[in-house]
Order: sequence, then C-alpha cells, then structure tokens
Amino acid sequence: MKRIAGEIVLSENPGQVLRKWRVLFNISQKRIASEIGCSPSVISDYEKGRRHAPGSVLVRRFVTALVEIDEKTGGNYLRGLASISPHHHEAILDMKEFAAPVKLWEIKEAVRGEILTGEESLDLDVFGYTIIDSIKAIEMLSGVDFYRIFGSTSVRALVFTQVTKGRSPMIAVKISPFKPRLVVLHGKLRRVDDLAVQLARGENVPLVLSRASSVQKLVQDLNSLYRKTLQSRPLRE
Repeated sequence: MKRIAGEIVLSENPGQVLRKWRVLFNISQKRIASEIGCSPSVISDYEKGRRHAPGSVLVRRFVTALVEIDEKTGGNYLRGLASISPHHHEAILDMKEFAAPVKLWEIKEAVRGEILTGEESLDLDVFGYTIIDSIKAIEMLSGVDFYRIFGSTSVRALVFTQVTKGRSPMIAVKISPFKPRLVVLHGKLRRVDDLAVQLARGENVPLVLSRASSVQKLVQDLNSLYRKTLQSRPLRE
C-alpha cells in the first residue's frame, strides 16, 4: 500500500498512476468509486487529468479500496504481486514499471521489431518490461527466480537477449503459470524457430523479433520509452 501510494504522490501524472493500478487490480471505475464514496466521474476526471492531483486523503482511500476489493474477491492480485516481486539477478539486465501504460506497438517500435504473431494485439496496454540474458537465465535462474522477472505485473514485455533459436524462452513461457503481454527475442538469428512461433500462437502471446543493433542499444531505447512515461503525455483510451 505504501508503494502504490508513494508512486501516486510522487508522479508527475498521478491520474495516470491511479488508472494504472486500478487496471492492474482489474477494478472498474464504478466499483472503486462506490468503495470510496464518490461518483465514477470523479475517478474518471482524476485519471484524465481534468482535476488537480488528488490529496493525501483520497489517495489513502483509493489505495485502501484497491486492497480491500482484492481481498473480498480472494486476494488473487496481492498474492501474485507478492510472489513475483522484483528481484535483482545477474540474468536480469533491466526491469522497469511504466508510470503510464504504453501500447504494444510502442514496444515493437522501441526494439526495432518485426511482429511474428499477435498482430491483432498491437493496441493492447503494456505496463512494464524485463530484459533477460537468456543464456544466464537458463544456467542460473531457479523456478522462483523466473517468476520474479514479471516484476509487479505479468502485463509486461519479456525481452530475451542472446537468443539463437527462440525455443527456450517460449518453452519457459509455456510452462509458467504467468503469461507476459508479449515476448521479444533478440540475438544473432535471422529467423525464429518454427516451434517458438507455434508455441507463441498456442499460448496467445504476441512474439516480436528485435532488430536492435546491440543489447546496449536495446536497453537504451527501452529506457527512453520508460522515461517518456514519467513525463506528461495524454492518456489514450
């Protein structure tokens, strides 16, 4: 609760952060408005920047409502959040949570990608990304460590580097109980193995092949996209 409240208060776009967490908890504007005792239009106005930044009282009530609603419905999101909390590991090159949602196509452009499956999903929201050294992941990540690459939410891009065929990342995704919003493959490969593409289709996970010139460039460009979410940008419906 402190983490969510702190992110709202410290953000330059608190309305966008309100929306991000409401969507992550899968709670409608009407439901959370009812819980905190206001109209849905008030929540909508905050999320769209039509009202000034919410005060500490509203932030506290909003965050408390998120948690209480989740607990009333079984506490599924909070349990998942605890089990996949961020964890530093040598195999994890970078991990970021966007301050405001970005579209899948924005990730595709940032990684200079070619979409292999899931073209119909390009307008879906993405809330973060994790860049993984696939070789070190295979050698060093335990099952619990693998779950932690999902950060605060699985609605994120998993970006695997040092990829040669693409099979291993997609097998890992297939057996994981958490499914990412999309998978990005980067490495010295001209084409992705047919099995990897088949697995992506079977799991309904969009698959992108990155043509970034280097891992360093890949990290830099995704960091640039992350920084843009910290700045003022209009909310897209």
